[in-house]
Amino acid sequence: MLRGKVWEIQADKLILDVQGVGYQLAVPYGLLGKAHPGHELILYTHVILREDELALYGFSSAAEKDLFLLMLSVSGIGPKAALSILSTLGTGQTESAIAGENITLLTKVPGIGKKTAQRLILELKEKFKGRAIAVDGIEGSEILPQAAAHSEAMETLLALGFSQEEARKALQALPDSAQAAGTEEQVRLALRSLAATK
Repeated sequence: MLRGKVWEIQADKLILDVQGVGYQLAVPYGLLGKAHPGHELILYTHVILREDELALYGFSSAAEKDLFLLMLSVSGIGPKAALSILSTLGTGQTESAIAGENITLLTKVPGIGKKTAQRLILELKEKFKGRAIAVDGIEGSEILPQAAAHSEAMETLLALGFSQEEARKALQALPDSAQAAGTEEQVRLALRSLAATK
């Protein structure tokens, strides 16, 4: 666990200043969107050490971190894929989708194919039994299109040559009415916003 102030927000990571030492953490997009420089955060962390890199992952709750680690235990799921799932669906919807064997929902996540979704369900569904009901009284299918469109809009903007930072800021600045719109509408509005700032 780390407690400190947000020093810098990057495209898909943030730097947390902990008593003068900066830690770079990869975090879910939901947390990235809420963080502001100077804002104090407590992050539940996990370190992945490989031959060529040492990566630090941060989560806003112990439950989110536990789910991340559970997904890493599934063969074929790496930290990037697990983080993508949490970024798109959040903790509740992910557990609900796995418990309800909802392959369609899981494959809406960028980078998650049918076979990967099937493996997730096969290996983890017993752990989430009884959680296939709607999350917070809202059906997963009602909230997912917004998250999926946001991810697809991000990918479209990146393909058009914008940086991740530019794309993220443009999408975060969309009005509430556009947050529930489809990919095409979100990209159109984001492009207008980006053109205005050039």
